[in-house]
Amino acid sequence: MELIELLRKAVELNGSDIFLIPGAGVTVKVNASMVNISETRLMPSDTEELVKNMYALAQRDYTHLREDGDDDFSFAIADVSRFRVNAYLQRGTVAAICRVVNFALPDPESMHIPPIVLGLAQQRSGMILVTGPAGSGKSTTLACLIDQINETRHAHIVTIEDPIEYLHRHKKSLVSQREVPNDAATFSRALRAALREAPDVILLGEMRDLETIRTAITAAETGHLLLSTLHTIGAAKTVDRIIDTFDADQQTQIRVQLSMVLKAVVSQRLIPTLDGKRIAVFEVMTVNPAIQNMIRDGRTHQIDNVIFGGSDKNMLSMDAELMRLYKEKLISRETALIYATNPETLSKRI
Repeated sequence: MELIELLRKAVELNGSDIFLIPGAGVTVKVNASMVNISETRLMPSDTEELVKNMYALAQRDYTHLREDGDDDFSFAIADVSRFRVNAYLQRGTVAAICRVVNFALPDPESMHIPPIVLGLAQQRSGMILVTGPAGSGKSTTLACLIDQINETRHAHIVTIEDPIEYLHRHKKSLVSQREVPNDAATFSRALRAALREAPDVILLGEMRDLETIRTAITAAETGHLLLSTLHTIGAAKTVDRIIDTFDADQQTQIRVQLSMVLKAVVSQRLIPTLDGKRIAVFEVMTVNPAIQNMIRDGRTHQIDNVIFGGSDKNMLSMDAELMRLYKEKLISRETALIYATNPETLSKRI
């Protein structure tokens, strides 16, 4: 099987992910459906050959996979697309999942990113977090925010990613893009180095560990705008996740620091529509004095009520957005209730 032809076919189908797993055909995820694009099932030797070809395109050493059992990298094919790859061993054989990443930066309107989210690009310092499950479009939202800054401000933007997904050109801003582990050994090392690179904006692909989170909070405290992601759902859970990373004797201090540096949490999900596609739905928490007090005093369980109350125009409730999509006949009642923060309350409103 010819790798480039398979990838080209997947892109033509508007696929989001390509699955190369022994025992199954080459499968592409198109919206919510899985589509087989190969005539035969993949044998272990087939998947290994295809993955080795990917490593060749990425100019990466194949021994990373054999030594560690899994590996992340990216590569591009001219006139086709960029691809983000997770290669891994399963039952002693090689498998891989490829995420399709377009050369062009995403269009916020076509991605249904609300203006309240794009408006966060006006922040000059502090921390903005974009959260949600894997594959929910967090990287796309961050790329739109970075592009918004790039088009409107004179700044130095440093991105630290694993791997780099979207390539940003220099516009009004200068953009330095570093990839872990090719350009820097770890996120935390790259982040510490970024603080010496005269940055105005730092994009941190993911806050993975205690050291990275600690350094990220320090960066936000020292006047930089730091954008990053976490695999959490909802603003309150995001705050709790950060604080719980630290030892108990440090958590009081971290609550105080976080209440001062955190500017907003965007939580997003991709949900199925009535026409079989998927649409992004957003929750936005902007940190006002009331929420600052809740974070500092350990009353994060009250945050959802503030967002859902709808009294602050700078916030967006997930349930309100689900209600809007239901009224616009884009999603079903059942879908709205499945993804709702407060299903009982939303059910009564519907």
